[in-house]
Amino acid sequence: MRLHVLDLVVLAAASGAALMAGAFFAFSSFVMGALGKLPPAQGIAAMQSINLVVINPWFMSTFIGTAALSLATSVTALVRWQEPGAAYLLGGSVLYFAGTFLVTMRFNVPRNNALAAVALTTTDAARLWADYLVTWTAWNTVRTVAALAAMVAFVLAFRLQGTR
Repeated sequence: MRLHVLDLVVLAAASGAALMAGAFFAFSSFVMGALGKLPPAQGIAAMQSINLVVINPWFMSTFIGTAALSLATSVTALVRWQEPGAAYLLGGSVLYFAGTFLVTMRFNVPRNNALAAVALTTTDAARLWADYLVTWTAWNTVRTVAALAAMVAFVLAFRLQGTR
């Protein structure tokens, strides 16, 4: 089997979506629960630190790179609509870009910014933290499911592309 450039792009998109699904899954399944067990000021401080440290080349290149690959693969899917796997390719692209990237920008980042601005020891901080634990985690779970579904769609697209 000879791999074409599109095959490599789809494998990279599937890998990026899988990595992001795993990172998001960890937060929804246990990290946020552990942070929620801490006193509010400690939980907030820990999450503020996480939100700073996550802005690093490894995470950001995977997160944004997969979004860019999703845009590229969506165009490719539309141009090659009649070819095997195009629907899965478009589905994976939309799932990742809308369900992971756009959800992050619209729902998770604004909550991170609000958390970054709060003074740790105020009553507003405790109230914000209680809401953050519920709403941020709910949107994070949306990102988890979308990234995982995108990965599956990309893998199916890759498999069907091999039939051309």
